[in-house]
Parts: sequence; structure tokens; C-alpha cells
Amino acid sequence: MMIIEVNGLSKSFSYYNKELGLKSSFKNLFRRETLTKDAVSNISFGIEEGEVVGFLGPNGAGKTTTLKMLSGILYPGGGSATVLGYTPWERKNEFKRQFSIVMGQKNQLWWDLPANESLYLNKCIYEVDDKQYNNTLGELSELLDVKHLLKVQVRRLSLGERMKMELIAALIHKPKVLFLDEPTIGLDILSQRKIREFFKHYNQDRKTTILLTSHYMNDIEDLCKRTIIINHGKVIFDGSLNEVNDILGDKKMMKLTLSHPVDASTLQQVGNVKEVKDLLVTIEFEKHDVKRLSRWVLDHLPVVDFTIEDIPIEEGIAMLYQKGGEPHSHAEQIC
Repeated sequence: MMIIEVNGLSKSFSYYNKELGLKSSFKNLFRRETLTKDAVSNISFGIEEGEVVGFLGPNGAGKTTTLKMLSGILYPGGGSATVLGYTPWERKNEFKRQFSIVMGQKNQLWWDLPANESLYLNKCIYEVDDKQYNNTLGELSELLDVKHLLKVQVRRLSLGERMKMELIAALIHKPKVLFLDEPTIGLDILSQRKIREFFKHYNQDRKTTILLTSHYMNDIEDLCKRTIIINHGKVIFDGSLNEVNDILGDKKMMKLTLSHPVDASTLQQVGNVKEVKDLLVTIEFEKHDVKRLSRWVLDHLPVVDFTIEDIPIEEGIAMLYQKGGEPHSHAEQIC
């Protein structure tokens, strides 16, 4: 069952260009140069019930704008979208009771009040009955290990603890769809891991549909079987993360530990030298040359140790960012 359907969704913003100085300020009073930014340009995709989908892209690609349109915060400039069968920007109460959005850089909890006060306010806003509220609060606070912090002022909590409380506030009404915009931003490694484990458990238990943006690849790799990559407001990839490496033309990465330095021209006979750091060398080469190059390296270089690995997914995604051109649905089409 398709929970989120997006067809040709677009959104543009107008802004003004102004030169420095007082003279330019007076000039702008009478005539200003108006510029237009296509934040989202004719994107289409669908997400089924219970899917956890990563929504990736560089800064300014249109990720947050898309989430804001799907949650009804922004009106689109064109196209259509439905979430749970509702048009988001119509903002019907029935729709607002069934989704939640968490933005890592924005707070919904009252800074000077204990967390449980803000949580109770959300309970009243969403008209959650007492029994469901107490059960949900107890379950979520235990899963996130913050039950002992519910009576503490929000401003007294650490960043990780505040984010956990934000998640409880977003989930107190048991939404069917969850939009997550950088939920682990600024958190330490341990806090990131705990929040990922929580999302994984919550999705498996409740079959909640999740659309997640994050610049931390661990978030995406741990949680998402499918990834949508957007750049310059266009979808440039939609598929499994494993398919991203296909755009690299079946390349591999060789990491060498040498006993003494070797000149660059010799290393370049193996392939594209990506990094040389003291006696550690990283070289990119064609996958079909594995056997020949392995023998050549052992015969001609002072090798202490070496490994052959797949190209990191981050590099494949970076290449997609750089292409940033026409939208595609499969990695093979991009090659």
C-alpha cells in the first residue's frame, strides 16, 4: 500500500540581490534585482507502508523543502502529493493527527519547563486519552532510557537527552508517518547509535513509514534499504544503497602499507592514487584487474600489508552530487 505519493512536485523561492554599501541600499528602495531559486523541481516518488527511506543530498538540494511540503508547512509551486491519502497543505485535522516531523535544528519543547510538561501539552493538543498517553510515555521513555529525566528542565538536559525528548514528543500520538530531518545532528557516536537502534525497533514494532534525511551515512546504512538522492531540486537516484557503487564503473580500492616510500610515477602504474599518507597509500583501480594488479604490487612494491575493498558508498554519492544533472531512477542509467 502506497502511503506517500509525489508527482511532479515543485517549489521556487524569490530573493533579492544587493550590493554592499549605503548607495546600494538607497538604490534598492526603488529598484531591486529579483532572483529565483528552484528549491524543488518536478520530483516524483512513492513510499509504501512501513518503508524506511533515506532522503539524501548536499546542502541546499531541496530535502528540507520537500519534507516541509509533505508535512503541510509549505505550499508547493506545482505538482501534487498525497500522504495517507490526504493532500498535506490542506492541513486537515485528520491528517495532522497521523504524522509527525522532527527537525534536528528546531525545538518543540518548552525550554524552561520540565520535559513532561511539554509532553503533556502535546497529549492535550492531539487529544490522546490518559491510558494511551501513560502507556506510550512509559514505553518510549524506557526504550530511550530517559524516564529519570522527565521532570528535569529541558535547558538542563544535554543535546542527546533533548533529542530523545523531542522524539517522544513527536511520537506521543503514535503517528503512522514520521519525517526526520537530521535527527542525529550534533550528537556523539553513542547517542547516534542509540537513536538508530530506537528507530529500528520502533519501525519493526509499529510499521511506521519513515522518511529520513541525514548527513551521517551510518544513519542511512543502518536504517534504510532504499535511498532517494536529490540534487539541485531533482531526484538523481532512487534505489538500494548497494546500487550506488554501480555508477563507479566497477572500481575497487586498494590500500597498501609500504616498508619505505615509493615515487608517485610507480604508484600510478597501479591506478588512480587517491591518497598518500606517510607509508599508507590508497589507490583506485578497475575491478577486472584485481588478479593482475595484486601480483604486480607484490612483485614490484615494498608491501608490508594490503587490502582490496569496495569503493566507499560516500564516494559514490559524492559522484552523484557532482553529476547533479538529469533525474534518474536506477544507477545503471546514470553510468
